[in-house]
Amino acid sequence: MLREGAALKLVTRSQWGARAYRTPNGATPYSRPRRGVKLHYLGTAYSDRAHDKCDDYVRQIQAQHMDGNGWSDIGYSFVVCTHGYVYEGRGLKRRNSANGSTTLNDQDYAVLLMVGSSGLTKPTTAQLDGARDAIDYCRAEGPAGAWIGGHRDGYPTACPGDVVYAWVKAGAPRPAATPPKTATPQETAVTEAEMDRIADKVVDRLLAADKFNAPTDAADYSDDPKNPGHYWSGRTVFRDLVTRVRRIDKAVAELAAKKES
Repeated sequence: MLREGAALKLVTRSQWGARAYRTPNGATPYSRPRRGVKLHYLGTAYSDRAHDKCDDYVRQIQAQHMDGNGWSDIGYSFVVCTHGYVYEGRGLKRRNSANGSTTLNDQDYAVLLMVGSSGLTKPTTAQLDGARDAIDYCRAEGPAGAWIGGHRDGYPTACPGDVVYAWVKAGAPRPAATPPKTATPQETAVTEAEMDRIADKVVDRLLAADKFNAPTDAADYSDDPKNPGHYWSGRTVFRDLVTRVRRIDKAVAELAAKKES
């Protein structure tokens, strides 16, 4: 079954711009129920790309199979891009031509993961989910049996590569769900009540402090008669702040008056 809360992101042939397949071979149906699904990789270098370029690459695969290999259509049943989208190749009903022989093609569906033998060789999390969606879709709608393997099972090839094949041999599990991000203390929202409490603590500490170094331009109203203007208490700090704010307000008012005149 598809993972809960998710839907198969199927891209139909018309949506990715597939060429018409050649008949009669391209229209050959499966002659028996499918045993299961075989996974494939590209077998060439591959670089990831923006999703809006993936359909271009699927068309490129189809062109290579039809014009280079002389096949009647793209060889795979489905193709899965790194973004988790499942492109319809020959689909559920028409026999694929990717598994190595007519018997092998008739026996299992063929699902390609768009990863290469070099460059991008490790499937993305979204891609593994998409591949699992394709497998479950083949099982539910094909129908396909529970067997799952790689191209190399029953045919002498390195496909689908060691990374994908290890995933296949593990049962093609879905990637572990990413746990919800836990907010760090710095990211935790501070309530108004907490802000007031923190502000009160700051004031209490300032008032409780023995002395502060006064700025060089400080007014001479130190609480320490022996060191006028040099050391301040917490109360003096606030007195100076109020004085400075009043000076700024006065200067702004004077500038505004001059502008109006």
